[in-house]
Amino acid sequence: MLQDSQGLDVSTDSPEAIAAINRYTDQALAYGKDAVAIFQGIEADPTCAIANAHAAAFYLSHESAESRRQAVPYLNAAKTYQASTTEREKLYISAVVAWETGRVDQAIAHLEAIASTYPRDLVAVQMAQYHYFYLGNKESLLQIAQNVLSANPENHYLHGMIAFGLEQCHHLSEAEEAGRRATQMNRNDPWAHHAVAHVMETQGRLEEGIAWMESLSQTWENCNSMLYTHNWWHIALYYLEQENFPKVLELYDSHIWGQAWKESPKDQIGAIQILLRLELRGVDIGKRWEELVPYLTARIHEHSLPFQDLHYVYALARASQTELVNKMLLSMQAHAKNVKSYVQKTWAEVVVPAAQGIVAYAKQEWENAIAYLRPTLLRLHEIGGSHAQRDLFEQVYLDAWLRAEQNREALYLLEKRFTSRRYVPSIQRGLTVKSHKPGFSIEIMRQAV
Repeated sequence: MLQDSQGLDVSTDSPEAIAAINRYTDQALAYGKDAVAIFQGIEADPTCAIANAHAAAFYLSHESAESRRQAVPYLNAAKTYQASTTEREKLYISAVVAWETGRVDQAIAHLEAIASTYPRDLVAVQMAQYHYFYLGNKESLLQIAQNVLSANPENHYLHGMIAFGLEQCHHLSEAEEAGRRATQMNRNDPWAHHAVAHVMETQGRLEEGIAWMESLSQTWENCNSMLYTHNWWHIALYYLEQENFPKVLELYDSHIWGQAWKESPKDQIGAIQILLRLELRGVDIGKRWEELVPYLTARIHEHSLPFQDLHYVYALARASQTELVNKMLLSMQAHAKNVKSYVQKTWAEVVVPAAQGIVAYAKQEWENAIAYLRPTLLRLHEIGGSHAQRDLFEQVYLDAWLRAEQNREALYLLEKRFTSRRYVPSIQRGLTVKSHKPGFSIEIMRQAV
């Protein structure tokens, strides 16, 4: 038995397997391109159970039906060889098994047990944060990282993980401090960059945000496509708030979709988000919806994450793929009846009606969009995603009100957004409410308190 770079016992006698696990650990925490190094570890020691579990987790994180199939043989190998492993390794394997079977609640329980007893295992902590993120549990996302800080005070990756948790819990100044601290400790920490970007976007510090992210962007060349495209997505949001729409389109074509792994659900979501945000500003995006369709047809019956499904069905609707949209809505309704009990209410009461609402919006059925979306807004955190990502659905709802000329309700929503995000220029400009009907205009101005 040997130890890895985190000082954790690993059930293998192969130094090559340990080297591969160490490389995987660093790359997983860095969202790096070379996480595939774990497969070299399996070649060196096919009986290394935790290496096989890491490989399965690598595939499961892609959140597609194909990647789940790819995970299965590695998960089977991990289960085959787990009898002679340590308690930590058994817990980790159990967490990955639970993930693959859709029992994320059980996966989290195993990961919390690891964090409590083996606080140096930051891959387990990161995986728990991932699951909490897509369950909308921001408090636990922060807590599990803070709980292991005393065991890892020197680890910049952990400071970046804490920074993101702090931002999601609205502790913005503390989040920025933690993100900057992580970046000072190691400039090549893209997740820490990302946490600070969230803070600056929320506070409307557009020029600072652009300068911060662009000054660090060269370090993202080592990122996997998910975080590479997502960090450029954040830069695009700053330019969007500045109404520099040509620059946003340029970033979409050159980085967000241009450099995407186009079969990746995570990369697809970023592209869909940008296109919808541009259209909300009245920007003509050309044939870009249609360009996404070939990559979305495989997503119709997957239902890996509700957050992803809402984006897929909207993009298909905007591309006028009526038959595919109808198939997906029916498939989502069926899935809501059969999904695991701990998320069944979220699927039935939030995901399905939200999907119907955004499809209605895509079809310019404003009243239907309002009716479907209204009861979901206060529970949208249950679908996962960040504040910045979920904010898009509130923008859609607001735009539906404006297009339906329900300006009293629109004013309420605008004032609510102004209160929570008062420094964002587009929110301030939004306090001038204008109907989309030609010749009709209502000026509703409120002085900031």
